[in-house]
Amino acid sequence: MDKYGLIGYPLGHSFSVGFFNEKFSNENIDAEYINFEIPNIEQLPEIVASNPQLRGLNVTIPYKQKVIPYLDSVSPEARAIGAVNVIKVMHRGKNTLLKGYNSDVIGFTRSIEPLLSNYHHKALILGTGGSSKAIDYGLRSLGLDTLFVSRYERPGTILYEQVTPDVVHEYNVIVNCTPVGMFPKTAECPPLPYEALDSHNLLYDLLYNPDETLFMFKGRKQKATVKNGLEMLLLQAFVSWEIWNGK
Repeated sequence: MDKYGLIGYPLGHSFSVGFFNEKFSNENIDAEYINFEIPNIEQLPEIVASNPQLRGLNVTIPYKQKVIPYLDSVSPEARAIGAVNVIKVMHRGKNTLLKGYNSDVIGFTRSIEPLLSNYHHKALILGTGGSSKAIDYGLRSLGLDTLFVSRYERPGTILYEQVTPDVVHEYNVIVNCTPVGMFPKTAECPPLPYEALDSHNLLYDLLYNPDETLFMFKGRKQKATVKNGLEMLLLQAFVSWEIWNGK
């Protein structure tokens, strides 16, 4: 029986384990998906060695960067982003080879591309955490100029208080890569001049719990197009499967 799994710490509730085991059951695929909750990335070689049926892994926090030195090769996107969240495990005789990919960027670009119009040329990326690099790479691959927004001063970013009505008119795609507004703190949203938004704005939130964050609600009230991160999450799972099975 083929094995797939997720490495991270702590894992708690994982979307992937439910999604893949349901898929295997529904499609009569002889495989199982396991959570490998490891307190240290140094345990990865042991997991690979003791699970010869392993075909693929997903990687979540805090190991998306730390896993890279353990891999034999890394895709160009994952190398540029500096983070891996999908590993293809290949068995070549006595050797096991690990190749790293980043499904964040593929899932995100497939999800946002249908919403982009010919007046969407520039995007604000809220937050500078792990996923924001993949979002930046994805937006630029779709031809948009990007600008990061942070609470702290750092090179190449602006502060939230510098996001004026003129800025949201020029950078009319806004992607929230922060946890602000996530359940249970649903009464919070990133500090933006929402009253300046209009139908030319596109607000994309990587969060999906709740279905509509306050960030999205305030955008929709101003006639902006809004979308949450659930489809991206599903697309990432599809992308993982494509990678593992060489599609």
